[in-house]
Amino acid sequence: MADHNDRTPNIPGQRQEHPADNGQDLNFPPPPSPSLEEKEPRMVALREWWDDAWDDGGFLHDRWEDLRQAPELGWHSMANWVKAALGLAGICAVIILLDTATDVLGDSIRRLLTAVPHVQVGADTSTGVFAVVDQPIRSYIAAHSASLPISASTVYTVWQAVGLFGLVGGFFRSSGARLTWTAFGASSIAMVYSAAPADGRTIATGLAVLAWTAASAFALRGLSLRPTFFTHIHNAGHQIEPHIHLPAPAAPPVDDTPDNVHPLQKR
Repeated sequence: MADHNDRTPNIPGQRQEHPADNGQDLNFPPPPSPSLEEKEPRMVALREWWDDAWDDGGFLHDRWEDLRQAPELGWHSMANWVKAALGLAGICAVIILLDTATDVLGDSIRRLLTAVPHVQVGADTSTGVFAVVDQPIRSYIAAHSASLPISASTVYTVWQAVGLFGLVGGFFRSSGARLTWTAFGASSIAMVYSAAPADGRTIATGLAVLAWTAASAFALRGLSLRPTFFTHIHNAGHQIEPHIHLPAPAAPPVDDTPDNVHPLQKR
């Protein structure tokens, strides 16, 4: 005998679902899935834009024609955006080259400045008349550069390089180089006067002044202390102004003859 209470147990907390509750029949196939265009509308729109851009008159097609015709048209006739792109690429290349060249040049200058022998106070490294001027300068630099972040030999090398620059640049009549040469001579004379021995200070300073003056004949060549007068002569010159003169039209003949004028008659 069948049990009339044979039913699906009702477990609390769980929902019993039946196919009839959802309104679907298991015998029918599932609904069709959405198409690709409905799933990816952005990709479809992007593909359409890509195709339109490469058609005749499209944005990408015109840009490609500008690039293709640039070598034939030359710099003056090519498209402006191609010129801007080439100019920007050139500027970037120059910046990269300058950055590399600056590093190489700085390293070379650093090696050059540190390659000179160290300056020592009272060291007899020069001989002859040149030692009278050079020795006090070396001693002054060595005594006053101890607290600097660079060595005394570097300062001495820079001092020589500045003097050479002023001499050569002044020879080619550069105003900035001549000002540098003047400051170089004044500072050199001051260092000689300060570091020279007390009993020979006057002679050393005088020789430094004479040496700088003699070298100034090359650095300051062509420089004159005479005031220059400029006279401007204004000459307007001859001015030619063409004029066209038209003769006055002849007066029309007068039909009425005066009463006091009679033609000659033969008698």
